[in-house]
Amino acid sequence: MKLVMQVRLLPTPEQAAALEATMYSCNEAATWVSQVAFERGQFKNFALRRHVYGVVKSRWGLGAQAAQQVIKKTCDAYASLKANLRAGNLGRPGSRRHRQATERPIAFRPQGAQPYDDRMLSWQMPDRTVSVWTTYGRIKNVAFTGSAEQLTTLELYRKGESDLVLRDGMWFLFATCEVPEAPLDTDPEDFLGVDLGVVNIATTSDGEIMAGRALNRMRTRERGLRRKLQKKNTPSTKRRLRKRRRKEARRARDINHKIAKHVVAEAERTGRGIALEDLTGIREWVRLRKPQRATHSSWSFAQLGSFIAYKGRRAGVLVVYVDPAYTSRTCAECGHIDKANRVSQAWFACRSCGFVDHADRNSSRNIRARAWELWRCGAQSPAPAPTPRKGNGAGRKRSPTASGARCASPVP
Repeated sequence: MKLVMQVRLLPTPEQAAALEATMYSCNEAATWVSQVAFERGQFKNFALRRHVYGVVKSRWGLGAQAAQQVIKKTCDAYASLKANLRAGNLGRPGSRRHRQATERPIAFRPQGAQPYDDRMLSWQMPDRTVSVWTTYGRIKNVAFTGSAEQLTTLELYRKGESDLVLRDGMWFLFATCEVPEAPLDTDPEDFLGVDLGVVNIATTSDGEIMAGRALNRMRTRERGLRRKLQKKNTPSTKRRLRKRRRKEARRARDINHKIAKHVVAEAERTGRGIALEDLTGIREWVRLRKPQRATHSSWSFAQLGSFIAYKGRRAGVLVVYVDPAYTSRTCAECGHIDKANRVSQAWFACRSCGFVDHADRNSSRNIRARAWELWRCGAQSPAPAPTPRKGNGAGRKRSPTASGARCASPVP
């Protein structure tokens, strides 16, 4: 499996100036290549290269391999745009967002990331340095640092391109690594159901609750601070906003990594698989009141799910996705389904048998039972596609039948 390792570069001022000039030249050249590709309708690497390769080398002083990377970077950007349009991520055809994306060529930021292959970038792992091509020639002995785990993974499994990134005045290299996967456990003893939520980030069928109180409080505070700074709109507030940007995202990402690591370790220790809800499209098929929209939009369930999936693959733990329909309204003891069973955000009380439990714990038990039943039956069909729903969907799950499941790893 492919993983991306991030290490920080520690260049001298002269080295940093050469790297920055190279990044500006490459992105300026990529913007020009994008204009040519847009005018000619040529978005394939080989066809576009005939029109721009010589000009890119002569006008911006790029080497042969750097010019190739600039052209490839432009073609990859248009391929991503095409995929997003096909998936509907940029709105419907004719909408304002769709027109903005299709009616003009792609432009690259002056400090946009620049890909490097092994001909342009070489690693000296024992010395913790890299040698990098720049428009001022090749600069050597650029120091880098990272955690012990990152450096070990780099030394053992690095393969392919690396991206040079300038972020908030700091230089980074994002290196691609081909990490071997552990043998998949295709005969799990049981499943560990995981319910993902906003108030409680994750709740397992073992009864463990990973509360999101601190994260939600921090998000509320950051949202209010951004509002105040944007309203004031002075040079000092703009500097403050730039300094604080991505702080919330970094904090949420760190928490999601820790939760995913803990969940996978528990499943691996007990010989179980992991069962998650397939929440694809949830932002489209629920409607929320205005005070709930910001909280719901900042819910990073997809990121946590992806972390659990890739960490599970590394550990050989099976990850199964089940249909989330009515998991929050179904009694884990008797199977009775009723909207009134969910008496509040925190509590579940069955109207049929009187069973009372924490609402998220009850949902996670339903997820576990659904995954185990489907796995025993050998179900391989994907979960049904989400459909738009009308009305207030704050506490509503998807309505189709709960007969579908999909796996993050092949079914035996």
